[in-house]
Amino acid sequence: MASQMIIRVETSLKNKVSQLAKAEGKNLSELVRELLEKYTKERDMSGYIDNIWDRIGRNLSQNKRSEANIEEAIKQVRSKND
Repeated sequence: MASQMIIRVETSLKNKVSQLAKAEGKNLSELVRELLEKYTKERDMSGYIDNIWDRIGRNLSQNKRSEANIEEAIKQVRSKND
């Protein structure tokens, strides 16, 4: 179940954000929820690490790499960065 959160912002900021939300077809609460979700996702280290592993896995698959040749793939990447 959702709970309420009360925050205080300057009236001018609230008005600007409300206008932006309305332009996107959202209400202020929807926009704030999206911003908070994005904020926590971007700063959640486990999510960041999971994303990196997903990207590594996709990259290996796209380059037809398997567990058998991961060490060789690592060496190739490291040699490009030297």
